Amino acid sequence: MDGWSEVGAGEAVHSLARQAADEPWYHPSGNEVRLFEQCHARNLAVMLKGPTGCGKTRFIEYMAWKLNRPLITIPCHDDLAASDLIGRFLIQHNGTVWQDGPLTRAVREGAICYLDEVVEARQDTVVVLHALTDHRRMLPIDKTGETLLAAPGFQLVVSYNPGYQRMLKDLKPSTRQRFVAMDLDFPAAEHEARIVQHESGIDPATANGLVALAGRIRHLRDRGLAEVPSTRLLIAAGALMVSGIDLREACYAAIVSPLSDEPSMVGALRDLVDATFV
Repeated sequence: MDGWSEVGAGEAVHSLARQAADEPWYHPSGNEVRLFEQCHARNLAVMLKGPTGCGKTRFIEYMAWKLNRPLITIPCHDDLAASDLIGRFLIQHNGTVWQDGPLTRAVREGAICYLDEVVEARQDTVVVLHALTDHRRMLPIDKTGETLLAAPGFQLVVSYNPGYQRMLKDLKPSTRQRFVAMDLDFPAAEHEARIVQHESGIDPATANGLVALAGRIRHLRDRGLAEVPSTRLLIAAGALMVSGIDLREACYAAIVSPLSDEPSMVGALRDLVDATFV
């Protein structure tokens, strides 16, 4: 389970809108697929909570494919304004024209609209989502005077990493209670090893070793390590090994170095790599 592909390349306000032709590979870790299906059928907004790289993006890509809905993904950031979501007037050679933003397109098309790391967006921007998350299912567009009713199939999904965000930012209670929350986490070891093997092409024994290494490092979460290794990092290490990079060098580059710059922590992580792959 993972959100391993990068989404929203280019300007941060750009979105990914597509109807997947091929099934995204996803390994369920619980009852999340059925729960999401029932939320979609009942027009309930969904909040995906989980650590970085645990599979939130891949899960929503899979569900969009399974439900046969287009997916519009919006990476959130500090400068994301309401107009970036809704749209704006543009000046062209023949006059001024209105251009829908990604949220407005999703409402019109009946798409799944996924706001990744929603707590990074400004609070005044998040407020525009409220009317879409209750029985009204509408989007007022003040600049045009239009009020859009969400097309059938529209669903709003947001995600964030509570472990990282709780000390920095959080959603207001009035916003949180508009969503059904789904807690995602790293898969069980045997499932995670299967994912790493499938996604990177590495052999089963090495995949199991990478997962064992990740388990050891994840126990350091409360000992000075701000972020723990994601499944995404394990796949990157496996991919480097498949390409011919030495096992330890791949682990140092893909797992140790992205996690810390502090010399003593880096040394401890390298020692764990050496102890895992004797």
